[in-house]
Amino acid sequence: MDSLIFALNAVAPIVIMVAIGYLLKKIGFMNEMFAKMANKLVFRVFLPSMLFLNVYKIDDLGGMDFGYVAYVLVALAVIFLLALPAVLMLTKVPGRRGALLQASFRSNYALIGIPLAQSLFGAEGVTVATLLSAVTIPMLNILAVISLSVFHDGGEKPSVKKILWNIVKNPLIDSVLIGLAVLGLRAIFVHTGNSFRLTDITPVYTVLGYLSNMATPMALLVLGAQFEFSAISSLKREIIFGTLMRTVIVPALGIGAAYVLFGSRFNGAHFASFVAMFATPVAVSSVPMAQEMGGDATLAGQLVVWTTLVSAFTVFITSFLLRLAGVF
Repeated sequence: MDSLIFALNAVAPIVIMVAIGYLLKKIGFMNEMFAKMANKLVFRVFLPSMLFLNVYKIDDLGGMDFGYVAYVLVALAVIFLLALPAVLMLTKVPGRRGALLQASFRSNYALIGIPLAQSLFGAEGVTVATLLSAVTIPMLNILAVISLSVFHDGGEKPSVKKILWNIVKNPLIDSVLIGLAVLGLRAIFVHTGNSFRLTDITPVYTVLGYLSNMATPMALLVLGAQFEFSAISSLKREIIFGTLMRTVIVPALGIGAAYVLFGSRFNGAHFASFVAMFATPVAVSSVPMAQEMGGDATLAGQLVVWTTLVSAFTVFITSFLLRLAGVF
């Protein structure tokens, strides 16, 4: 029951913010042009600031369990490869393919996942989940760039060179890599006894905090402003497929394989992170990225909303089953 209450509490603010964005559109405070420009801000400024700070706030990468990290990276790659033929068979529209493929592996790890890991396994759970984010966030964004570069509505055939360039210039990937570089610099300072930290540059750190805090609420408001109930009928098959993939099939594969193959190797903190990575809904950031890269942003937004609603119950069921199995 605690897991269900947590899931409902985690989902409710997201749904409310999306509803507020939808209401603001209906009363004329947010139009399509504003929403598109706000999405650009979220993608290019607010989300990179948030990801940079999330990485910088990691205490020490030295405690990372590399076997556990390797499992997650391999699992994400396998999920990507398994989802690809299913998406190709489901729809012939390139932009929809990119949005669906992205939704199969890209979880709301930062917003819901890490707090969920803490709820499931306390301080150890959140520590393991936070360390994992330094590696998985670049991986998730690289796979998203590949998905949206290969399948987009522009009609231009993708090339390896263009895909690599899209990865290099992606602001979400760049912000994480810069965060890791600054984290490495901080480690050198600690080793040499230098007391200087980024937090000592108070105006810069404060502004980064302001920008970071705007990422999620702005993304959700814009998602609400772009949400259309009328789009559900034309996208019904894709919405059902994407929602089942994200909330049922992926958790069964990612968490189930870990339990069957490595149940004695991984502990409760690891499984709390698996729930955070594989069972949480589609990331809010998938919508501005889809818009920026020529994917179907409408479908991407629908998938965020519906997977968020359904995950309140599937996360509870997943957590309950793991408790019955003695993992937690």
